[in-house]
Amino acid sequence: MNTQDMQQTVTEVSRLMKVLSSENRLMILCQLVEGEKSVGTLAGLLGMRDASMSQQLSLLRKDGLVATRREGQAIYYALARDDVAQLMRFLYDTYCSANRQNEETVDNDTRP
Repeated sequence: MNTQDMQQTVTEVSRLMKVLSSENRLMILCQLVEGEKSVGTLAGLLGMRDASMSQQLSLLRKDGLVATRREGQAIYYALARDDVAQLMRFLYDTYCSANRQNEETVDNDTRP
């Protein structure tokens, strides 16, 4: 990869990391790893008001990280990009999955 292409890639990755640096946006994306969800469902799961949730989702949509579909009055959000979905699955599997939590419990129970 030449330097100019690398610089462009680094700029894109830096922008993505900036979006992921928000705990609320990271939590939203982690929830969407499990599948699409409505604004109300996400707000309930994360303990956020619908207005705050909508604001965060708007930013994620503007950056092209989430896609929407409307069903009646509800708007459903899902991960929009394969690269983001892969990254979020990796983060989710590494840090959030029930298997990881169970493994840590077993490790803690077997330590002297």
